[in-house]
Amino acid sequence: MAFLGTAARRVMACRQSLTPLCRATTRCYSSQSTHITEKSVPYEKTLKQEDGLSGPTKPLPKSADVVVIGGGSLGCQTLYHLCKLGMTNVVLLERDRLTAGTTWHTAGLLWQLRPSDTEVELLAHTRNVISSELEEETGLETGWIQNGGLFIASNKQRLDEYKRLMSLGKAYGIESYVLSPAETKDLYPLMNVKDLYGTLYVPKDGTMDPAGTCTTLSRAATARGATVIENCPVTGIQVKVDDFGVKRVKVVETAHGTIQTPCVVNCAGVWATKLGEMAGVNVPLIAMHHAYVVTERIEGIQNMPNVRDHDASVYLRLQGDALSVGGYEQNPIFWNDVSDKFAFSLFDLDWDVFMQHIDGAVNRVPALEQTGIKSTVCGPESFTADHKPLMGEAPEVRGFFLGCGFNSAGMMLGGGCGKELAHWIVHGRPEKDMYGYDIRRFHHSLTNNNRWIRERSHESYAKNYSVVFPFDEPLASRNMRKDPFHQVLQEQGCMFQERHGWERPGWFNRGGPAPVLDYDYYGAYDVPKNTDYKYSEILGKEYTFDFPPHHDVIRDECLTCRNAVAVFDMSYFGKFYLTGPDAKKAADWLFTADVNKAPGSTVYTCMLNNRGGVESDLTVSRLEPSPAHLPLTPESNGEAYYLAIGGGVAQHNWSHIQAVLQDQGFHCTLIDHTEDMGMVSIQGPKSRELLQEVLDSDLSNDAFPFSTHKIVNAAGHKVRAMRLSFVGEMGWELHIPKESCLPVYHAVMAAGAKYGICNAGYRAIDSLSIEKGYRHWHADLRPDDTPLEAGLAFTCKMKTSIPFLGRQALEAQKAEGLRRRIVCLTVDDKVPMFGLEAIFRNGVPVGHLRRSEFGFAIDKTIGYGYIRNPDGGVVSPDFVRSGEFTLERMGVTYKAAAHLKSPFDPENKRVKGIYG
Repeated sequence: MAFLGTAARRVMACRQSLTPLCRATTRCYSSQSTHITEKSVPYEKTLKQEDGLSGPTKPLPKSADVVVIGGGSLGCQTLYHLCKLGMTNVVLLERDRLTAGTTWHTAGLLWQLRPSDTEVELLAHTRNVISSELEEETGLETGWIQNGGLFIASNKQRLDEYKRLMSLGKAYGIESYVLSPAETKDLYPLMNVKDLYGTLYVPKDGTMDPAGTCTTLSRAATARGATVIENCPVTGIQVKVDDFGVKRVKVVETAHGTIQTPCVVNCAGVWATKLGEMAGVNVPLIAMHHAYVVTERIEGIQNMPNVRDHDASVYLRLQGDALSVGGYEQNPIFWNDVSDKFAFSLFDLDWDVFMQHIDGAVNRVPALEQTGIKSTVCGPESFTADHKPLMGEAPEVRGFFLGCGFNSAGMMLGGGCGKELAHWIVHGRPEKDMYGYDIRRFHHSLTNNNRWIRERSHESYAKNYSVVFPFDEPLASRNMRKDPFHQVLQEQGCMFQERHGWERPGWFNRGGPAPVLDYDYYGAYDVPKNTDYKYSEILGKEYTFDFPPHHDVIRDECLTCRNAVAVFDMSYFGKFYLTGPDAKKAADWLFTADVNKAPGSTVYTCMLNNRGGVESDLTVSRLEPSPAHLPLTPESNGEAYYLAIGGGVAQHNWSHIQAVLQDQGFHCTLIDHTEDMGMVSIQGPKSRELLQEVLDSDLSNDAFPFSTHKIVNAAGHKVRAMRLSFVGEMGWELHIPKESCLPVYHAVMAAGAKYGICNAGYRAIDSLSIEKGYRHWHADLRPDDTPLEAGLAFTCKMKTSIPFLGRQALEAQKAEGLRRRIVCLTVDDKVPMFGLEAIFRNGVPVGHLRRSEFGFAIDKTIGYGYIRNPDGGVVSPDFVRSGEFTLERMGVTYKAAAHLKSPFDPENKRVKGIYG
């Protein structure tokens, strides 16, 4: 008998070393092997084809409203939820049998707590579907086992992370407990607790059965009218170009016939990239080997919770009277040549790679040292650049939806994501904030970049069990997009952040340059590990849930902006022009605010979806009709608008605008000049005096009022100057042609020297903006928030008769009253908060913080979150004023003051230049 500890080491010692990047031998699931048997996966059954059917299990219909491709967890969940929304003419095509490819061998773990409110909600829905809803609907059991979950902490930082999860769980009513080592031993007697700092126990976590779940889902869907066809590989997808030049899905092709359809859902897992290629769609995921071993019987293990020992990068899944042992390593094996014939097959386990998990498992449960290995399971899984799924409508082809790239979490996220994807298809947008999963979160220049996909997916895999710190940054595939200021800022100690492929300034290190180096794969695959890597070393010091060590540097940047003047490089902003015969109609429909002021005006506005949710906030500047002087001025004989949009969400905005223009049939042109211009923002009480020396224009309030723009000369170079602020100070943005960026920057810095000017980064912007009460899209402003809930009713032209997208939803919400409302909360205690802290009103949980920073001018921690009335009633201003609020941070409660207006400059004087 092979024992988990000793025999595995003997096997490893005998194997010839191979290059990990190249190993990819496969074998049939049912083939005989001395170390893998027919019981390779820890389930009662799989849906593997036994009788060798050669054709589809059902005739193909001529047409369908939706064709779901792929019969794994996501495909079955999406089909089921489409049917629950009332669709019946829907088809699922599976090339082999349901669960083939990846789902059949997945571990099936479900953990309820994650460091994301959206994911907590998605997981809750999956759990509800699997544990009760399906059984009530069909009378069939899915195989759900509620044995609980236990997270292991071997250090204080890890336990702090778990305490953050516990606090978030209270906002959602999820039962969890932080246990001492002794309490952990009582719960799990076989566990070694000598090296533990503590654990997080979630009693209602559990385990899912892939075959049972997918069988039940497919039966429930077919009972509602859906058609499930197995043994039917897709061979092509026809795309048509409509009268507006827009590509749309037309036909799904198979060897056994075609199906006309306007909508395809790519749930093909590892094979999703190939399916995307059939339609001309980039699917940025990569296939890797992912493995676990199943032990022989362990006395006393029955009914124990599943275990995640993140610091050892290992999980222990209960399997009756045995355990499945797996994890995430820093040298995973890539599957470069994905085979179309791989269905219920497995790879040979590479013990050289897997052995690190054995050591962690044996340390945690010493009984494993003398426990036999019943089987090994090594199958393909798909991974993505940020370890998040790929969902939503592809920007390249309308009607082509993605539901793939689930990074080994397809079972536990399947129910929630299947529901949201179905809603996306039927209603045009999901119900929840799914931006973190939306394919449009990636810039189009990255989604077909093999280096970026490979490097970032590797790093995300290797760091899957790492502590999720608030200020972490990737090391892989950096320097993909750099603005004209990059080198000069790097020389001044800039610590860059990565957003949307861009390098943007985070903060300025006083210790000199700290450049980002090429990715070293953490030393894996014989790649030399970077040494003397200053950027990585500084970043590592930021790994804390306390105030970071460079808190004082960010303070100085903020206070210099508040008291003198600071310059911010914001060049990564998206810069679009909207022109054409229907530009005014499009602007009226797209934007919540009335942007058709006099030429020269700039308006802060939102864009909404049809449910009134905020898809974007941006500034829109109305331009004078003029001949083209690009990149500062587009050619226009009629209306033209300049759109400036947060750079991290530029692709999302571009795709949203294009989709609306297409759906409404507007004759417009959207032009992207992001790469052609830089942008610096000069902010602070001294900004006017400084810029008056650089610009050839009168900057007085009368000549250049707030929310206006004009073309001016800056140190002899034409720029577009805008009087705006995202930090709550008097200031101007300079939008500068690329070749003029450095001369203008040097002129600004030279003129600013006597005023005490400093460079400042986005860490300072985060603090300054929250202090002023400005929203950050996808933090305290998301697609599941309306402007009314977010305190942005002033951006909506509700007093006019002009229709705009989402207006009807806002009118209905206004009439009904707000059931949730954003609130500013401040804490006198000098404690850092980062978001996800639970909000209590009169001792009852009413929400959680979306975003939190320290405000240096008011010298307090500030947080913003949306609160609800526990009784389900309206959340009025009086409801806020009459409550006593507290915040829970890592299990500790702090008194908080609630504000309906920003506590800093509530009368909004400073942006108007009124100081003193």
